[in-house]
Amino acid sequence: MSRLALSMIVRDAQDDLAPCLESVRGLADEIVVADTGSVDRTCEVARRFGARVISVPWEDDFAKARNACLAEVTANWVLVLDADEQLDCHEHDMVRAHLSADCCGYLVTIRNYVENIHQRLWDRPAQANDGTLARARNFPAFVEHENVRLFRRMPEIKFVGRVHESVGPTIVGKGRHLEKSAFRVHHFGLVAGAERRAQKNRFYRELGRKKIAERPNDAQAHFELGLVEFDNFHEDEIALQCFRRACELNPGFGVAWLFAAIASIRLEKFAAALDYAKRAQARGYESALVFETMGDAHYGLKDFRRAARSYRQALRASGSPSLISKLGLVELRAGDVAKGLQRLREALKRDISDEGNHDRLIVAHAYLGNLGEAATAAEMKMAVSPSPKAFLRAASIRAQQKHWFRARQIVEAGLQRYPAENSLLEAVAELRRRELIEPLALTGDGMSVIAAKDSAGQADRTAE
Repeated sequence: MSRLALSMIVRDAQDDLAPCLESVRGLADEIVVADTGSVDRTCEVARRFGARVISVPWEDDFAKARNACLAEVTANWVLVLDADEQLDCHEHDMVRAHLSADCCGYLVTIRNYVENIHQRLWDRPAQANDGTLARARNFPAFVEHENVRLFRRMPEIKFVGRVHESVGPTIVGKGRHLEKSAFRVHHFGLVAGAERRAQKNRFYRELGRKKIAERPNDAQAHFELGLVEFDNFHEDEIALQCFRRACELNPGFGVAWLFAAIASIRLEKFAAALDYAKRAQARGYESALVFETMGDAHYGLKDFRRAARSYRQALRASGSPSLISKLGLVELRAGDVAKGLQRLREALKRDISDEGNHDRLIVAHAYLGNLGEAATAAEMKMAVSPSPKAFLRAASIRAQQKHWFRARQIVEAGLQRYPAENSLLEAVAELRRRELIEPLALTGDGMSVIAAKDSAGQADRTAE
């Protein structure tokens, strides 16, 4: 009869560990927990659930720590979870059914819960949460990816990779068979507190740098570090260098070409972005995101008709309101004002929470010279997605109309929410001065016209 072991590495995970271990109660025949230096009650919590706890020195190498834990397992099947993950107890029978199969391991879908529907993980967009797991119901969306989390215990199956480690390469490298699992792992690490996420990002960045130092010709390692730099630190130039190096090492690496294009968009290198996106497509990497990126590049180059064509191609693969909004803006810029405004309003109606949808409507009205409409749209964004920048922008447009009193009202409302924000303090002082002197356009730093940026990172000034 097949036996199942849960194998984990942990450190200072007392708050997450209990829900994780509770989720495998009655399923795991054996629990082995490798502690890498906890100073809280992690080990006590693990033992309370019947785990065998071993101490493993931390050497900045996830694979090494996981292999040390794996060496202590006696069961013939291994399930791997992190402390901030759990199973759905209603799927235990699915897990058990997998233990009688002939394959060596399973690619398991991991649901990474996120705080809003506009987030992505690598190149994967978020999906609306269907609320199947009680603990996850308060989160609006999740992003899925796959990894080998259930596999046979065999001497040749080991974890590889200092970071983003997996047993998958050793299973596939031996010519053995992987199947796709019917159950899922639920991951809550992306909805942890901001400081905890920041600490983890810094940690992964350092490990990624060490991984490249050890494996300088590993395209995947360069790509992984590029994603950390791009998504978590907004070091776009460094990220672009990582993506380009990954492409040099593996010219067929389609997703690396795609992210080279996306990073170039942020850097406003639109011609290069278009070239990289075409290279991704030529290597068989076709997705809504590829066509959207091409559209963003054409937009940056002010080739609005080609941008519209690319956005339409993206829309055939994805009905995203953001894409509808982008298409509307380029149609308007290409001369079809009525259709463009209709799409922009439709996109905002479908998803009022997307800041980019608001931004593009503001840009459209400003481009058309409709400052009153632009101001109304900016105030709507200010109400739905408040930020110091949103208040300043709405006030800036009112100031261009010389509506000083309304501009000051907006900035003072912003100060009630963000009382220590220097840009708002400077703006309200400038507005009070202008109200007393003369109706001239504001020039102070606090009230300078704020560029409108959409979700792809391209910019249009409020008037061209």
